[in-house]
Amino acid sequence: MMFNAGCWRRRLVVLAIATSLLTGCATAGFEANGLAACPPVVEYSRGFQAQAAEELAVLPDGSAIAEMLADYSVMRDQARACSEQ
Repeated sequence: MMFNAGCWRRRLVVLAIATSLLTGCATAGFEANGLAACPPVVEYSRGFQAQAAEELAVLPDGSAIAEMLADYSVMRDQARACSEQ
């Protein structure tokens, strides 16, 4: 079986276009000067944190809100680490 050079050329062009498009997506989270764009971390007062902890304590086990807050905590840690770099 012989392969057609035109077929391979077409595949190469499609691969090059796909690579170009994916590379464009990779730089979407960066600013012009090459530094990562870090989201701001909102600071909460100790009183507000205590109120949140009390409200969290009365939620039932396995609460969706408690799980979401755990995810939010991870994102806050990641944002802090991003801004420290």
